[in-house]
Amino acid sequence: MSKPSKERGLTLIYTGDGKGKTTASIGLAVRAYGRGKRVLMIQFIKSPQRTYGEKLVFDKLGIEMIQKGIGFTWTKTPEEHRAALKDAWTYTKERVMAGEHDLVILDEINNALAINSFPIDDVLPLQEVLDLISQRPQGMHLVLTGRNANSKLIEAADLVSDVTVSKHYYDEGIPAVMGIEL
Repeated sequence: MSKPSKERGLTLIYTGDGKGKTTASIGLAVRAYGRGKRVLMIQFIKSPQRTYGEKLVFDKLGIEMIQKGIGFTWTKTPEEHRAALKDAWTYTKERVMAGEHDLVILDEINNALAINSFPIDDVLPLQEVLDLISQRPQGMHLVLTGRNANSKLIEAADLVSDVTVSKHYYDEGIPAVMGIEL
């Protein structure tokens, strides 16, 4: 792993069981966009079939967000998820290597890489993710979000924030809240 430098581009990981990983990356996207940076966010799990607040505001701001997922793993068949993740990964490699962005956020890629209910490595290979980190265009910053970040990704990163939960309203039976999770 080479020494961190803003000229090379940084790799940031937001992981952990707490709420706020995607939210942190959205804040970073807004900050970068405000400074004239070209930003792309690719969501690996969230589906364009559902409305999310971050997509609505990114569209208003002009920040590019692509939702390549089909929802959480219990909502579709393994075959459907595998096809979606394969498509998301192919798309991601093309977009990153095109070098058209200063900041690329791979939202919930850690969740996708940690799937163990069906084979994942043949459609989203960990080694290819590591290669993308090391071979991305000069100056591009990458952000990887999601629970269960792989230890090899953590080792390759320049910053790792582990978001922990001390208390959560889910535990009190309060479901996802519009404007907070959705």
